[in-house]
Amino acid sequence: MKKSGFRLGIYVFKDAEVIDYAAPYGVFSVARRFDPELDVFLIADALRPIQTQAGLTVLPTYGFNDLPDMDAFMIPGGFGTRQEMHNSRLHAYIDALPETCLLTSVCTGSWIYARMGLLDDIAATSRKEPDKLEASHMGLTPIDRLAMLAPACRVSRARVVDAGRIVTAGGIASGTELALHLLRRAGYPESFIDDVARVMEYHRAYALYREDIEYAAGDSTAPPHAPT
Repeated sequence: MKKSGFRLGIYVFKDAEVIDYAAPYGVFSVARRFDPELDVFLIADALRPIQTQAGLTVLPTYGFNDLPDMDAFMIPGGFGTRQEMHNSRLHAYIDALPETCLLTSVCTGSWIYARMGLLDDIAATSRKEPDKLEASHMGLTPIDRLAMLAPACRVSRARVVDAGRIVTAGGIASGTELALHLLRRAGYPESFIDDVARVMEYHRAYALYREDIEYAAGDSTAPPHAPT
């Protein structure tokens, strides 16, 4: 059943990766052409400009104290996740979100959930392709660091991992697939999602990623047509 007025809140912080938060925002922006009841917004610790990766500065719509109503909360990746893993205000905010709010992430955003112990005994993912430093003896591929941060997590290499309340995506540009999947979780039919991908001229790429979703075993949220 479709959830009317589905709202996605995207967390922004210092040195958040631009594509990680902009791609899902863009998907919902296009989807609103078909259903204006959809909503997407940026949320931060406070209502002040946030300098994300490469100096791109954005102004969030809400701060934590505004307590905006939302159906899904998304954490992007980026250099800043190293600090956000220790951000007690963020962790407290996440803990206070209602159980009905999906907790989602793109790329290294899953590290924060890992640090909070929220990935124990469930499946999750992170970025699989290393940069030059991560590929050297001085670094660690993000998905391998996820395994270290959450030893009890079943680390997956799928593009999107739907473990029920927690939905993670691996890869800097995987926010596109995550957002399209959130439309599915909101109850929109595949024809609606296909139309969004088509208008974005992303339908050929999406055809490659559509089946790259892992649903956690026994997860009742998986639709009948879900990939296995």
